[in-house]
Amino acid sequence: MYALFEGQRQIGSPFATEKEVWEAALIEGLVTDVPVADEEGGRLLPAGYHVERLDEVCDPRPDGRLPREIS
Repeated sequence: MYALFEGQRQIGSPFATEKEVWEAALIEGLVTDVPVADEEGGRLLPAGYHVERLDEVCDPRPDGRLPREIS
């Protein structure tokens, strides 16, 4: 399972694949494009956000939704 994190805090629901996490972040407007395996580029997620593999699944933010805006 994979999830999107802001710092050390998981936001959003976990997904079976990293691709699904990127798709959810794209839908929510956190990224403008998804990474391509053979393409090296700059930061795709805003500073402080990252995708991480989960060793165990825990409850995400209480509202269970990705943030619409980044402050």
